[in-house]
Amino acid sequence: MDFNRVRLDFEDSVAVLTLNHPEVLNAIGPDMQEGLTDALAALETRPAEVRCLLLTGAGRGFCSGANLAARSKRAGTSLRNYYHPLLLGLRDLEMPIVTAVNGPAAGVGMSFAMMGDIVCAARGAFFLQAFARIGLVPDGGATFMLPRLVGWGRAVELSLLAERLPAERAFEWGLVNRLYDDGDALRDGAMQVARKLGDGPRSLALIRKAYWSTWHNSYEQQLDLEARLQAEAGATDDSREGVQAFLEKRDAPFHGLNGQGLAPPARALARASGPSGPSGKKRREEKRRRACRCRDGSRW
Repeated sequence: MDFNRVRLDFEDSVAVLTLNHPEVLNAIGPDMQEGLTDALAALETRPAEVRCLLLTGAGRGFCSGANLAARSKRAGTSLRNYYHPLLLGLRDLEMPIVTAVNGPAAGVGMSFAMMGDIVCAARGAFFLQAFARIGLVPDGGATFMLPRLVGWGRAVELSLLAERLPAERAFEWGLVNRLYDDGDALRDGAMQVARKLGDGPRSLALIRKAYWSTWHNSYEQQLDLEARLQAEAGATDDSREGVQAFLEKRDAPFHGLNGQGLAPPARALARASGPSGPSGKKRREEKRRRACRCRDGSRW
């Protein structure tokens, strides 16, 4: 499926979302923002067997940040109206996310890379908090994610000095989970990880919810959330199959189904975005409104 500067493909249990403007190393402009919004809306109407998202970039780069040639004069407005709903939409996906960083991940592109539950990178890739080079501050959630992934001191250093962080050092620091040789090795390795997650149980989506909630929950709240999510997971067909397979000493085939033998229900936006649903513009407006309602993480 082709969208504006974005491509969405389904490969068995994996959805592959590709930033597709290689001429500018997949820098994000208004056209790609629109394409990403529409692609995420389409992803919510995905086939039931698709249970993992792989995010990567076309050509030599993952994402070189915002397209400065098409940049809005009011950067804060653009962040609130476009980037924030996109990033919150990725956070709220009911499936694991794998990012395959095949080249530069700079500026807000680094923020998108860090949205991966599993971050895979090519050895020749690098990360860059480039904002200070043009008199701006980190955005796209970088000041939230980066210190939690690499520590306060390293995050501040990367942001103030605006120096490249090579993929191999990012791997040593814990920003990258899996490191591969450049080219096909990264694509194959990241897809292998994505397929394993895509073939996993419904509980993987609940695990994501649990860990995202740790950013704002107290210990007591997290204990309560774990109990509620465990009750939900324990009622699924996948859990019953997993226990039976364990007792029978065999591998369990998971299908991502709930206790009624159904895939997780589609959300309101997904139900409304079919052939008789709203236009692309209306879907994007609804996506932004829906994302803004959960800024405090209350969805979890």
